[in-house]
Amino acid sequence: MNAPDRLRVEHLEAPLGLHVRRPRLSWRLPAGATRQLAYTLRTDVWESERVASDRSVLVGYDGPDIGSGQRVPWQVKVWTDLGESAWSEPSSWETGLLDPGDWTARWIEPDEPDPRPEAGQRPAYHLRRDFTLPAGVRRARLYATAHGIYEAFLNGHRVGDLELTPGYTAYRDILHVQTYDVTALLREGPNAIGALLSDGWFRGRTGAMRLADSFGERTAFLAQLHVEGDDASVFVVGTDGTWRTAPGAITAADLMDGESHDLRRARPGWSSPGFDDGAWAKASEGHGDLYADFARLTASPAPPVRRIEEIRPASVAVLPSGVQVVDLGQNINGWVRTTVPQGDTLTLGHSEARGADGDVDLEHFRGVEFQTGAPLPAGQVDRVVGPDTADGVFEPRHTTHGFQYVRVEGAGRPLEIADVTGVVVHSDLRRTGTFRCADERINRLHEIAEWSFRGNACDIPTDCPQRERAGWTGDWMLYVPTAAFLYDVAGFSVKWLRDLAVDQWDDGCLTNFAPDPGGKAVQHLPAELLDQFAGSSGWGDASVIVPWELYRVYGDPDILHEFRPMMVRWVEFAAERARTRRHPRVAARPEPAAHEEFLWDAGFHWGEWCEPDVDPDAFRTADQGAVATAYLHRSAALLSRISTLTGHPGDAERFARLADGALRAWRAEYLAADGRMSPDTQATYVRALAFGLVPDELRDAAADRLVALIREAGTHVGTGFLATPYLLPVLADTGHLDLAFDLLFQDTEPSWLTMIDRGATTIWEEWHGIDAEGKAHASLNHYSKGAVISFLHTHVAGIRPPAEPGPDSAGYRRFTIEPRPGGGLTSAEAQFVSPYGTIASAWRLAEGRFVLDVTVPSGTEADIRLPDGRRLTAGPGSHTFR
Repeated sequence: MNAPDRLRVEHLEAPLGLHVRRPRLSWRLPAGATRQLAYTLRTDVWESERVASDRSVLVGYDGPDIGSGQRVPWQVKVWTDLGESAWSEPSSWETGLLDPGDWTARWIEPDEPDPRPEAGQRPAYHLRRDFTLPAGVRRARLYATAHGIYEAFLNGHRVGDLELTPGYTAYRDILHVQTYDVTALLREGPNAIGALLSDGWFRGRTGAMRLADSFGERTAFLAQLHVEGDDASVFVVGTDGTWRTAPGAITAADLMDGESHDLRRARPGWSSPGFDDGAWAKASEGHGDLYADFARLTASPAPPVRRIEEIRPASVAVLPSGVQVVDLGQNINGWVRTTVPQGDTLTLGHSEARGADGDVDLEHFRGVEFQTGAPLPAGQVDRVVGPDTADGVFEPRHTTHGFQYVRVEGAGRPLEIADVTGVVVHSDLRRTGTFRCADERINRLHEIAEWSFRGNACDIPTDCPQRERAGWTGDWMLYVPTAAFLYDVAGFSVKWLRDLAVDQWDDGCLTNFAPDPGGKAVQHLPAELLDQFAGSSGWGDASVIVPWELYRVYGDPDILHEFRPMMVRWVEFAAERARTRRHPRVAARPEPAAHEEFLWDAGFHWGEWCEPDVDPDAFRTADQGAVATAYLHRSAALLSRISTLTGHPGDAERFARLADGALRAWRAEYLAADGRMSPDTQATYVRALAFGLVPDELRDAAADRLVALIREAGTHVGTGFLATPYLLPVLADTGHLDLAFDLLFQDTEPSWLTMIDRGATTIWEEWHGIDAEGKAHASLNHYSKGAVISFLHTHVAGIRPPAEPGPDSAGYRRFTIEPRPGGGLTSAEAQFVSPYGTIASAWRLAEGRFVLDVTVPSGTEADIRLPDGRRLTAGPGSHTFR
């Protein structure tokens, strides 16, 4: 059809509850079009002029003002080299409650005993009320949120298919509201509304330390139902002191510890009209503090969390002890739905590995107390008491686990495979990229890296889905380019960046994860404590690098504008630390060298982190200047470019000077005249070559030394978290493609294929996650080392966005396709759904000849670079090169 398609609003499809007054609109050009010449937009009440423009991505809406709760159907028509198109199929967006004054509902708290149970043992609470609608229903919307996790109900039906709402944010400043179309659930006459409320991230245990009550000591619910009658009447019912509350079948619910149900305590019909709640307590209205701040209520820019997939177990084993172990065959984030035999009490322990005896291993992912090192409970244990009269079904929805195996105790009969279902739960991200090649081991590596990301994309990008589940900044900084090849992570990342920004300290320092349960209050802890965990290079540099990578992939300039203040404050913080603090190594000099003003070698830094054969505690006292100063240069240089793009030329010059100073300092301290570096590690050379720290005349020598270090290690990877994503690309780009493939195909430890050979279904935190004896170590689901698969997209298949994009090239408007065959591969192919359409690169060796098939989307242009050195330009369409 000669019409635009794939209409989007911001980074979402037909969003409901949008909290943007003048959103940006995107569309794809008609098939076969080369370029757009003009466009016209129209809604149900407005039509634009014919706008001469080639822009089709994130085009600002310029129509009449949009109010709260307003649905806006829209279409677009374009003029291209094919002529005038037809109007697109209609799409829409609908706003939520945009102003604090739109809220008439009040926060309500469930009635709880005094003293309250300890964290991890607190029940979920029912909240409900009846109401009567005087007329039939034409349109109805429910706006809801919570301090805690909630499920909403109307007339006995669960509302929507979202999970773990309202999600995890920096609740003191940002709280997301969900908007639901509930028209079909209401009727004229008696109705009932209810909610099920638990601790969630708000006051449940969170993070490695399992701290509770981080955001408050009470859970609360807020909801407002807007009903338009078929007689044009408007009816609004909200939470207030008339609601009733009582505990129910969920006797304990905690995201880390697990969830407990007593199915004998179920309250059938509790969310239906006419239910007798006379014995229930009255809910209390909340006032003041966070309850008074309706300005923090907004909508998420990210897709919601949903139940994405269901998995049947690979096996159920009965151990001699009578314990049964369920193997899903895949490490996931989520839970299990289980048949509960009548009268049985089941205990379900979730783990990623089994021990030598066949039982689950709960020890390898235990966290430790930060200061004492004492082990913490493993958590991830669910319990359920079955009904008295018949078999029941248990499905926890107020917790989540990272696991492949489930240890089931208490079952009165052997469980069948059909009795247990694994439920995969994560953010419902749009798939955008695929890769396949002629080697099935590499395809499997790509697959387990995908699963690792899926297991760590539950509303925020986490480090692991079992031990900590924290939004570690360094992990997302290094992985976001890889994730963006697999899924659309634009809104997902913007959501996370907003939490990072609001938790930034007054001096510009950033802590290690976002959201940070401690918030800004952490900055007032004693300085000697702060110096043990805050302000690390690499991790804090996520504030600059993540927005930059998003701009490269999605071409969204608003991301740079919105987060540039955070970037400026972080880089100024890092520069101040470099200027005012000195590592003992350089402090011993009689007089500071001139370059030391830009040498960032003191303060807290995680360093390369998780390098093979390195003492894991050495980072605390090591001189991390080679890492930190490199990142100071990198972030300052990027911020200079960003400031140019955002129209801040003074800052562009200022940060360019800072980047140059950090470069000179790094070279003076860590680079010798022959190209050798200190410390003489793989990571140092990789980072220096990737960040442009090495002068052109020394790049070959530095690359040769990197090659020597790898060969000295038996052709094994020696990098940790920070440098691993750059390792294979640096080798390929410095003339050592053969070694890059040697590392990729290495199958002895440490290596990626060791994970495959030892049965990994997700990427491990440590290179020896499962050792040669089969024992598990640390997390078995950490996506960071899986960043290697970006090499498969950018070099093996060869699809790359511009390194230094501008308005005319960002978002894959201009891109490179440069396949780099090697490693004995005879074919490879990748597809990527860019903002402009699908890019495809597929090559094969046919009778010794290289053949490349390429697809270039409408409105874009590709720089084709062939293995024989030829360079060509390809416009929209399908092309074959030999």
